Amino acid sequence: MQRSKSRWIGDRQFYRTALAVGIPLMFQQLITSSVNLVDNLMVGQLGNEALSGVAAVNRFTMIAIFAVNGLLAAAAIFIAQFWGAEDSERMKQTFRFSLLAAGLILIPFWLAEALAPALILGFFTNVPEVVAAGSRYMVMAAWTLPPTALSLTAASAMRAAGEPRLPLVISASAVLINTLLNYVLIFGQFGFPALGVQGAALATVIARLMEAALYLYFLKRRPFAFKTRLGDLLSIPRSLAWTIFKKALPLALNELMWSLGMATLFKFYSQRGPEVMAGYSIANTISDLFFVLFGGLATATTILVSKPLGADRMEEARDRAYQLLAFAVFLAVLFSFLMFGSSFVVPSWYQVSTQAKQIAAQMLRVMAVMFWTYTANTQCYFILRAGGDTRSTLFVDSGFMWLINLPLIGMLTYFTGLNIMQMYLIGQMTELAKLTLAYHLVRKEKWLVNLTE
Repeated sequence: MQRSKSRWIGDRQFYRTALAVGIPLMFQQLITSSVNLVDNLMVGQLGNEALSGVAAVNRFTMIAIFAVNGLLAAAAIFIAQFWGAEDSERMKQTFRFSLLAAGLILIPFWLAEALAPALILGFFTNVPEVVAAGSRYMVMAAWTLPPTALSLTAASAMRAAGEPRLPLVISASAVLINTLLNYVLIFGQFGFPALGVQGAALATVIARLMEAALYLYFLKRRPFAFKTRLGDLLSIPRSLAWTIFKKALPLALNELMWSLGMATLFKFYSQRGPEVMAGYSIANTISDLFFVLFGGLATATTILVSKPLGADRMEEARDRAYQLLAFAVFLAVLFSFLMFGSSFVVPSWYQVSTQAKQIAAQMLRVMAVMFWTYTANTQCYFILRAGGDTRSTLFVDSGFMWLINLPLIGMLTYFTGLNIMQMYLIGQMTELAKLTLAYHLVRKEKWLVNLTE
């Protein structure tokens, strides 16, 4: 089907709305990513081994976080569509479901990190110093997961119900606390002992507890349509729970498989040595400053596509989806120039080996050139997700990674003598094939579905 120009270019109100709902989450994630960069720089001063160990722990933790986010993304679609349908009772029921499910997902990861850190880290590397440093960090950092379940669920529901600013304020407060405590506890300032990587973990635990406390406070004080009493937490109709679960399972599975894939990718690259682990960690931490664009696009898609779908405004939802795709690529080009420029400056701030800095800079330049493809792929994913086409999201995201990207990188790792940058470049080029598939699925328009009916 041919699209007219208006299907790709929105009116002024469209762009105002997209920016108004997207920018707060972008700022929230930018603050978080900036603090992560500062944390990374602080830990990097402890050496390659400490930085590599903490990076490995974070890779494992992100498996849990992404699995929860996949489930919450599905719940957010229902909350947004019920909001469009003005059905506050089912908004509350969906929030209860997401809160309970998030807790159930994180519990096994919490126990694994607390009880078997060396076993987990042994998957990524066999360097004893890296495993030792990572284990000291993981045992304590495991305690961030319980409060994180509450914070992620509340933030997702607030954004889906048209309140993106409050999570921004809460997140900014938490990361500021985290940064200050990192400085105090890692290096032993103001009379506190220098705890190294354990200090970084303790700072994160305290910050996450305070973040959860802030969410509880505002849930109690503000009249959110989805908020519920503790005594009603288990009051969820089976039919609704099953409906959400059927949509959430592919998304949660996708995020779980995708994050497992990223952890496996980290393992493959780590076979080229600790310098590669450190350089890869640095590059990803810096690139996160630019990948905040994805969070803004996710929120904009939920509001501009999911909400009209719930109100049965199909033509509006269709137009907004294609306009968001075009807008996403435009923004990606702007972001890519900034990312490319950062590769010449930021890696030099780290107190790591020269080789690790060079690897980080080269990876950032590859990512900058490919950034428009990452963004287009991600926006296609958000469009498919907006209408509950979760099978397609599973196929185009983690399915592609496990069927194409990981086997390719695995073979290059163990059966060739290619250096890390040759491997990395080949792996990133697979995004072009992925984009062809993702856009084809969007054009089929199976995602144009009202889930509230």
